Amino acid sequence: MFIAQCVKMRFRLLRRNVIAFVLVSLAVFILMYTKFAIVSDKPPETPPQLNTQTTAISKFQYGSVMDMRTSVYDSNFKQTIQNDDKFPGDPEVTIIVQVHNRPAYLRMLVQSLENAADVHKFLVIFSHDYFSQEIADIVQGITFCKVLQIYFPYSRQLYPVEFPGQDPKDCPRDMAKADAIKSGCLNAEHPDSYGHYREASITQTKHHWWWKLHFVWERVHTLQGFSGYTIFIEEDNYILPDFYQFFKGMLEHKKSDCPDCDILALGNHDGLGRFQELSGKLETASWLSTKHNIGMGISREVYYKLMGCNNEYCTYDDYNWDWTLQNLSGTCISKPLKVLVARGSRVLHTGDCGLHQKEACRPELAQTKVQESLLQAKPALFPQTFTVMDHGLAQHQPHMKNGGWGDIRDHALCKNYAKRL
Repeated sequence: MFIAQCVKMRFRLLRRNVIAFVLVSLAVFILMYTKFAIVSDKPPETPPQLNTQTTAISKFQYGSVMDMRTSVYDSNFKQTIQNDDKFPGDPEVTIIVQVHNRPAYLRMLVQSLENAADVHKFLVIFSHDYFSQEIADIVQGITFCKVLQIYFPYSRQLYPVEFPGQDPKDCPRDMAKADAIKSGCLNAEHPDSYGHYREASITQTKHHWWWKLHFVWERVHTLQGFSGYTIFIEEDNYILPDFYQFFKGMLEHKKSDCPDCDILALGNHDGLGRFQELSGKLETASWLSTKHNIGMGISREVYYKLMGCNNEYCTYDDYNWDWTLQNLSGTCISKPLKVLVARGSRVLHTGDCGLHQKEACRPELAQTKVQESLLQAKPALFPQTFTVMDHGLAQHQPHMKNGGWGDIRDHALCKNYAKRL
């Protein structure tokens, strides 16, 4: 009797376990089937697209400040090269263009690039500190060479009411320091050498130039390992048709006639008045802001020299990047910078307005003047021979600083580019 009861009890337990097992198995089956059905209904996933030459250029968003900030960082990260599939292989010359907001002059520059011999061998990098559809359309319309656009991420346009833009709580430019301290404005303790407070419209160009120098040499993917020269120009410059051939000639004569030259200057501010006489002539000189800041060819070696003066560049009280470089030459850079100069300029300055020229812009007059000058210069383009006049060792050229760069916020941001980029 007792044994029979035990058997019945075991049977009931076994039956319960079997029922529980069946129920659990059924639940698991239903769950797995449902999950499979859901997954099966999804369209097949598209594999992520790499940033190749066929990738479309990302659409820059201008709707709001935050949209523009996002587009700037996204573009600087992706670095899509326009026309990369059309012109395979490494470029033979790299030109860096600093662009603000003068689209009429930018169009003239693009026109001059299109007319340059062997332009298909160029990589042109446009570095922007102002963002607009009009400027984007001009650059995206280029079909004759490789193009990369980079964007200064600390533009006033991205920070309209806060540093590095103009904060409403900043001290007025001409307020006396004692009054500024009483008023409690943000930068009361830090006027420049002449007692003036910062103006964001003045400080931006020096910021942009230094950021651009770092970004091009350190962060542009296609230039990693590049050992040649990058040539720095601006939106209101205009290059001559034999720009590339003349550049190659300068490189050869630097090797043979001026191995201690640090910088190439393909342009000057003398115009084309004596071009036929000077077309194939080169000379050496001490680097001067007023003469050699146009069409500058800079090597990685010189970039490292400048980067070693990051603190001195960023704290020197002059809002001009070029006057600041002249101060570094012979002070922080112990051996003054020596430059090989084209006496017959291959880069013209077309701008008749801007940071230092306040009158109304007349780009149509500049266009006419350039065309007339080119007609006169045409017979002397593409010289077959070069002559070099060597003026010996470079000398430090001291000057009186211009101020406009006394705010410690500018110093800190500037020094940070080499760290954050």
